[in-house]
Amino acid sequence: LLRFRHPDKNKDPGAEDKFIQITKAYEILSNEEKRANFDRYGHAGEGQGYSQHRQFHHFHEGFYFDESFFHFPFNSERRDTSDEKYLLHFSHYINEIVPDSFKKPYLIKITSDWCFSCIHIEPVWKEVAQELEVLGVGIGVVHAGYERRLAHHLGAHSTPTILGLINGKITFFHNAVVRENLRQFVENLLPGNLVEKVTDKNYIHFLSNWKKENKPHVLLFDHMPLVPLLYKLTAFAYRDYLSFGYVYVGLRGTEELSSQYNINVYTPTMMVFKEQIDKPADVVQARDMKKQLIDDFLSQNKFLMATRLTSQKLFEELCPVKKSHRQRKHCVVLLTREGDKFSEAYEAFLAFAVANTKDSLRFVHIYNDRQPEFADAFLGDDEKYQGRSAVVILERRNSAGRVAYKTLEDAWQGSREDNFILLDLLDQLRTDPSFLSSDTVLTDLNDELAPMFLIRWFYSTLDYISDCWDSLFHNNWREMMPLLSLLFSALFILFGTVIVQAFSDSSDARDSPPPEKEETTTKAEKNDTSFSKESNSKVPKKGFVELTELTDINYNSNLVRLRPGHMNVVLILSNATKTSLLQKFALEVYSFTGSSSLHFSFLSLDKHREWLEYLLEFAQDVAPIPNQYDKHFLERDYTGYVLALNGHKKYFCLFKPHRSGDEGGTLGACEDYESSLHTEARGKSSCSPGSRSIKSKLHKLSFWMERLLEGSLQRFYIPSWPALD
Repeated sequence: LLRFRHPDKNKDPGAEDKFIQITKAYEILSNEEKRANFDRYGHAGEGQGYSQHRQFHHFHEGFYFDESFFHFPFNSERRDTSDEKYLLHFSHYINEIVPDSFKKPYLIKITSDWCFSCIHIEPVWKEVAQELEVLGVGIGVVHAGYERRLAHHLGAHSTPTILGLINGKITFFHNAVVRENLRQFVENLLPGNLVEKVTDKNYIHFLSNWKKENKPHVLLFDHMPLVPLLYKLTAFAYRDYLSFGYVYVGLRGTEELSSQYNINVYTPTMMVFKEQIDKPADVVQARDMKKQLIDDFLSQNKFLMATRLTSQKLFEELCPVKKSHRQRKHCVVLLTREGDKFSEAYEAFLAFAVANTKDSLRFVHIYNDRQPEFADAFLGDDEKYQGRSAVVILERRNSAGRVAYKTLEDAWQGSREDNFILLDLLDQLRTDPSFLSSDTVLTDLNDELAPMFLIRWFYSTLDYISDCWDSLFHNNWREMMPLLSLLFSALFILFGTVIVQAFSDSSDARDSPPPEKEETTTKAEKNDTSFSKESNSKVPKKGFVELTELTDINYNSNLVRLRPGHMNVVLILSNATKTSLLQKFALEVYSFTGSSSLHFSFLSLDKHREWLEYLLEFAQDVAPIPNQYDKHFLERDYTGYVLALNGHKKYFCLFKPHRSGDEGGTLGACEDYESSLHTEARGKSSCSPGSRSIKSKLHKLSFWMERLLEGSLQRFYIPSWPALD
């Protein structure tokens, strides 16, 4: 290659051919795709039809098979070219097909070369494509070999694939490729509320909705029990302009309707009703309703005789900007309001519009209270129009909102004189285009019929959920794999964490050694800071103590069904001592909250005295129950008692409140603990212990907790746990 000279420098006659061969060889070797094609097929992709033709002949010559043995038309001379007019390209699909799918559904096939299944479904596809195209369905074909980007965009990773496109949304076909299934698939793409079934009972209500919906209503009379697909497709295409109803003339309950409008039950009939429901505005009748006939009929009846302007889009369509003198259109606008007071003026304006319909004139009306900016631009604050209707003749000059207009000098009342004045102005306008001397700039109209934001959001959410559901269970899994992988990974981590935490908690309760004793100081009674320093070696899991009240609701879960190895430490208190005892109790047990086998609760003595005394009967040597004949029997104070309850093994350990004589007498000047309790209960205590004396009841509770964890406390067993009423 290096020694070969360029043809301009080499005078050899074959130099040019050699140079071309060398250039092509270099292109093939430097391109991986062309190199792979050359290794596989003997060519680099150029002249592929000829190469495939030649390759196949070599194949069956070597193995003595003719392509007619398989009945597959691989030969390029026999290849069906019916799909060529339907071929789609990426830019054509994005710019034209997707916007057009809001007017008609599309049926798209993704195919490729050397696809046996594609050849197998070809006869059915060809028949259905021709049949549906006549009805108004768009047909498309994507060659995955040449349009890989478009095939990937559509989500087709195998051939053949058939999908539907409507309103920009893709739906995949999953059934057997037969004519009935494909027709039903296209019919299912359409919304279900396009055509309303009309009978004698509801036809008046259906036709009377023209005012609410601001559009004409169409009735098709036919002897078919089901609504024809052609009619559904037509309803979808014109759904923004017309409302559609279907009358099955063979059904009992439509005789009055057929007689009312003199219908021939043997010939399909289509009627358009506008402001008057007693007689149709236009009628077409034909034994064979063709799409072209229906389109021509409906395109001439898309609007009411005096349409109400409800949006900027409708205003621009009814009153287009003039492009030339011949295409000039003028709008006659009635500015009025709702209510019976203005109905007479509207009826007169409608009658005038029906009598003077022309291609160059559009008659419309508008409600001033719904479009105030539009009305103010023409009427301003003129008092003669206050509370009255007015008529304006206007012409749009550009898309920026500039209009030329002429307002009738007097308010519109619909009288005969008003009709003559308006008719005279329209004649002057036809002869003198400069007759519209005033001009103004209009702002965009409000969209009166647009759904509320909440409703739009609701329907958008439903569409999104539907798309996700369809993608999850029907569409290809390649696009869903990243999302599914992320979802299952998150679930695995979540459940794994829960399981590991459960096992670690149980192993901590089983294997953790009892905590070591610590030196105590009297500073623990004075402030929380000294207590936290003392218990730092325990390393509690939280910075607070979780305390729950033991009630009949949580009694089973917190005691009776407590897990083996777990204990519930319960403080006995009353409403009067609740705050002080809870604070002291939290300080004493805080250093033990690091153990997951201990739970802390409190019990109200005022509510559950009988339950407590029943338990204390099994600990007579520690806390003897007073005789019922004792005068202080019902006044016995158990506040400050602490019970460590083992629900599984049915035993408890008891902490008795500190007495006055121990450790220097923390109850102050009181002579005897029992007497102080009696005096306190009667409210006649001479020493008035107060908050400090109440807290002192739990003195040395931390030492008792140490012994509890060591297992050196006396245990009192009971046959069963009593009910907590």
